[in-house]
Amino acid sequence: MKKSTQRIIIAASVLITVALFALFLSDILVPFIRLEIQNDVEGAQALLRSKGILGVLTVILVEALQEVVVFIPAEFIQISAGLSYPFYIALILCDLGACLGATIIYVLVTIFRFSSNAYEKNEKKIEKLAARVKKDRGTQLLLYLLFIMPLIPFGAICYYGSYSKIKYRRYIFTVATGVIPSIVTSNLMGMAARYFIGNDLPLWLLILIIVALAGILLAVLFLFLNKVFLRQNAGTPDSVFLTGFFALLHRFCRCRQRLHVDDTLIQDLPAPYVALCNHQSFFDMYYTDRLFQNAKASPSYVVNRHFVSHPLVRKAGKRAGIIPKKLFYPDASVPLQIMRMLKKGYPVIIFPEARLSVDGRSYPILDKSAAFYRRLNVDLVIVKIRGSYFTKPKWRKRFFRSDVCVSAERVVTKEEIAAMTDDELNRLIDEALSYDASTDPVGVYKQKDKAKGLENILYRCADCGALYTTKGVGNELVCSACGKAHRLNERYLFDGEPSSIGAYYARIKEWEKAELSDLHLEADVDTAIYHDTGRYRTKEKGHCTLDRNGFTYRSARESFTIGFEALPALPFSVNAEFETYRNGDLFYFYPTENRRQVVRWALIVDLIKELRDEESGKTKDAD
Repeated sequence: MKKSTQRIIIAASVLITVALFALFLSDILVPFIRLEIQNDVEGAQALLRSKGILGVLTVILVEALQEVVVFIPAEFIQISAGLSYPFYIALILCDLGACLGATIIYVLVTIFRFSSNAYEKNEKKIEKLAARVKKDRGTQLLLYLLFIMPLIPFGAICYYGSYSKIKYRRYIFTVATGVIPSIVTSNLMGMAARYFIGNDLPLWLLILIIVALAGILLAVLFLFLNKVFLRQNAGTPDSVFLTGFFALLHRFCRCRQRLHVDDTLIQDLPAPYVALCNHQSFFDMYYTDRLFQNAKASPSYVVNRHFVSHPLVRKAGKRAGIIPKKLFYPDASVPLQIMRMLKKGYPVIIFPEARLSVDGRSYPILDKSAAFYRRLNVDLVIVKIRGSYFTKPKWRKRFFRSDVCVSAERVVTKEEIAAMTDDELNRLIDEALSYDASTDPVGVYKQKDKAKGLENILYRCADCGALYTTKGVGNELVCSACGKAHRLNERYLFDGEPSSIGAYYARIKEWEKAELSDLHLEADVDTAIYHDTGRYRTKEKGHCTLDRNGFTYRSARESFTIGFEALPALPFSVNAEFETYRNGDLFYFYPTENRRQVVRWALIVDLIKELRDEESGKTKDAD
């Protein structure tokens, strides 16, 4: 069938679907709700009887046509049917509509060779899911799996089934039974809403009922998938644990930014390989997941061990193929886990900076791993994320809706790696991942409170050097000591000098460098300690000191000092805490006064690390 004809069919289906749904709303649903509010049960029943076959056909046709169109969600008509009809009638009508839509798709594909753009966009995702299921299970069971996983539209699944040349009787039986869980859930939500309207229940109770219904369905589906279909995928990125996590994350994130993905280099790249990515935002893991949607294999992630420290989360993470790593602390198990995952044939994603960018510029990569990458004997993929810093930076609680770009920038083959020295490969990785968000704006930011919270990282005035006198007000960062104000424009750049957040932070670094000879910071802290197993151990009062001898902590229970040779960085959460490991235990230090100072402690440790590296480089040159 010609593409132009296919477009006409889809356009006509969209128009008819919208028109029928509008008719259903205006002639049936809205009057029905009004009668329910008035507790006019007889009037509501009379309304449904008066519409008769018209209402029935409307539900069936809307349900059918939304499958053909694919991108129109079925939940709208299913919930509406649950609102308007008794449960068993709504279920039958929606199921008949699903079967009619599936039949139309089957005829379009098998007789007219119709191809759907909406299906083609989901094709690789379906093929990847198909690869997770043992081939001897057959197409029919695979269709059941696709129907009960809340990841792919029903229409796209029906197109897949039609293309697979499954016999029509098995195909339509699978559709009729496979869509029932979703229809039941949507119909029950509609019934809950109707009961809410008719009985004047509080809104919070309605929301609780809907969330509970959705939660019960997801839990049942999760257990079913994990025990029946995907048992063999436990401990790998193909696990239902990781799939479910990213499915929920996608629902949360998809409306918060305009994501642009360029996966050209990895679509046909055979696994295994290691992907290295810059780290600008807490949601970078989600952005990379979208990048690898059409890759031949799902990737495993190296993540901060503390995020998966809770026993239940740790167990789920293990089943999902997550590789936990302690930040800036020796962890010999991590290289072994990476090698095992690669041996199983999966890519592994690593964020070599190991912490979120504080000012939009890349952190230096402290763990130079060229020798390890060479030993792995796999390709390296360089991934770049642009725009995520300004969407949700480390220092701001609120999301800004804006553009985010994620792309596979380069593939360094294992043959190229073998021909490089360690220094050359480390230099290549450093340069490829280096990024400054301010010099590469990917959107326009018209928000009127861009500077809110900015004082939590730009804690020192770049002009007069005063400590903790800056304040973000609207789009301006103002110093209360000298009165100097720096205003952010729509490109997130300052009007005047310093020109950007990164440049302002660089000036603060210069102020701190000039005072390093007199270094002495102290803070009383509330300390939370997590045992090496990940379990919360204790909470206590303590005192932290940072001077030329290193980092010192004292409490009534213990006292220790960590020299700078063993303290490459001091991770922190803005305006909250800084943290470090000691004998495998993770210490979180929360200053009892002025928590803005945590960024200063972290910055000074970074500066001392830079000076030590410079001195080490001079010594090597002299030798």
